[in-house]
Amino acid sequence: MKKIVLPLVLVAAIACNNSKPDETNPDIPVTPAPASIGYSVIRMYPHDTSSYTQGLEWNDNVLYEGTGWVGKSKLLQTDYKSGKQTKGIAIDKSFFGEGITVMNDKIYQLTWENHKAFVYDLKTFKKLREFEWPFEGWGLTHNDTALIISTGESNLYFVDPETFRIKRTLGVTDNNGYVGDINELEYVDGMIYANIYGKDDIVKINPATGKVEGKLDLSTILAQNNVTPDPRKLNQGFVLNGIAYNKTTKTFFVTGKQWPVMFELRLQ
Repeated sequence: MKKIVLPLVLVAAIACNNSKPDETNPDIPVTPAPASIGYSVIRMYPHDTSSYTQGLEWNDNVLYEGTGWVGKSKLLQTDYKSGKQTKGIAIDKSFFGEGITVMNDKIYQLTWENHKAFVYDLKTFKKLREFEWPFEGWGLTHNDTALIISTGESNLYFVDPETFRIKRTLGVTDNNGYVGDINELEYVDGMIYANIYGKDDIVKINPATGKVEGKLDLSTILAQNNVTPDPRKLNQGFVLNGIAYNKTTKTFFVTGKQWPVMFELRLQ
């Protein structure tokens, strides 16, 4: 049998590839898992089960809600105690409504795959203008100077509210890498809270670094409060979605797509 002689360089490469990484190297930084955020349920309120909730927002002690689905999308002002709308408009039937936020006496509303964003007068709900948006529209909130938009992926976009031009892009990560499926958003005390689509988690994101610093697990909130039947078991699309923060009470309001209830929470 003919002896095979490997070139010295190839032997060195094989030896290098067969070596194991030093998993105990103290110089490699380890990203900690997000801290667990506890909560207590303050109250439960009825929620309209026809509302496919995409955006939820408190402004001056008034609750606003944006709903989705082609032909059924709406922009609503809601009496949170009864779950009934006090003011509302239907969106053109060709659009699938998405996240909303209130900024500078205007309501901004995204659409899903239509690449459009609408701007309404806060008091009258009259549409003032519309913008083109290059990505899918999912969640929407704002800080003092910019709209903050999610597109169902791992990036958040900081957008000029007057021109709708992207000012900054932020990648969101946790200890496992990039975090995708970012959906509904709420900006509270300098941090961004976000639903993760299809999961029962709300994550707390540092807007300076993109790091997920905390996670709120709401997987048992319906069962623990005797809400039956569980809407998530009726339809896989009826997921947790909708975060609103009431500055007056310093409490969060959360619900889901076509859920029968909305919860008022105090985070710990």
